[in-house]
Amino acid sequence: MERVANNGLSLSLKQITVAGLLGAVAIALSMTPLGYIPIPWLANVNATTMHIPVIIASIVSGPLVGTMVGAIFGVSSFLRANNPFFMNPVVAILPRLLIGFTSYYAYKWTKSSLAAAVVGTLTNTIGVLSLVFAFGYLPLNVVLGIAGVNGTTEVIVSSLIVVAVAKSLKKVMR
Repeated sequence: MERVANNGLSLSLKQITVAGLLGAVAIALSMTPLGYIPIPWLANVNATTMHIPVIIASIVSGPLVGTMVGAIFGVSSFLRANNPFFMNPVVAILPRLLIGFTSYYAYKWTKSSLAAAVVGTLTNTIGVLSLVFAFGYLPLNVVLGIAGVNGTTEVIVSSLIVVAVAKSLKKVMR
C-alpha cells in the first residue's frame, strides 16, 4: 500500500481518503442543524453528532486519522461559537482531538464499535464540560444537568450510528 510520509508521520492513501471523506462529513454536519442540535430549554447549548465521524475514522483508520477529523470538529466548533465557552480554543478544540485516541484504543482493546462509540462520546461530553466548569463558565449543577441530558442522548445516538456505519465500512474497506 502506498504511504505518504511527512515529518515522521506516515499515512496510507486509504487513511488519507478516509480522513478526507469523514472530514468532509464533519464539515457538512457543522454547516447544518444535524451537526449541532439546539436544546430549546437550555440557552446556547447544543447536542452534537459531530463526534460521530471522528469515532468512525478512529475505528476504521486509526488514532491519527481520528484526531485529524477531531481537529475539524474542534475548529468548526470554535469558528461557529455562539457562547463564551466555545470561544475559548482549549474548550472548543482539545477534547475533540482526544476523541480520536480514546475511541481508537477502546476499539483496539475491546474489538467493539459500541465501546468505541461510548468512550468517544463520553470523551467529548466529559472533556468539554470539565473544561467549561474548570474555566468557571458554568456552575457544577448546570454542568451535571447538561451531562445527564446531552451525554445520555449523544451516547445512544452515536452508538446506533457508529455500530452500523463502522460495520459497513469495515466490510467495504477490506
